[in-house]
Amino acid sequence: MIFALIGILVGAVIGFLLPYTYNTAYSLYITVAILASLDSVFGGIRSNLENKFDIKVFLSGFFGNSILAAFLAYIGDRLGVPLYFAAIFTFGGRIFDNFASIRRLLLYKTSQYK
Repeated sequence: MIFALIGILVGAVIGFLLPYTYNTAYSLYITVAILASLDSVFGGIRSNLENKFDIKVFLSGFFGNSILAAFLAYIGDRLGVPLYFAAIFTFGGRIFDNFASIRRLLLYKTSQYK
């Protein structure tokens, strides 16, 4: 837990001290990749609460989903087909499912009705 907080703090400091800008032409790809990354983060939180967390699964999902989502958005952009909608619906839906499970797990763990 302490390593996660240190990582968040270091990332925030680096983000504020070294601002990075990117070409707005890539905003669609970056947005879809961030959405896929958030899906992996919520999935990691859920699996941690279920005591099933595996760092290899988390990292492969984090980077794999992000790259795949950005690649689909890129291919769809080149073909003139909005393939990024598939990533938005899939990862967006999974984020809400994971959040609902996290909420239930936290309520169960803090409930007096164990």
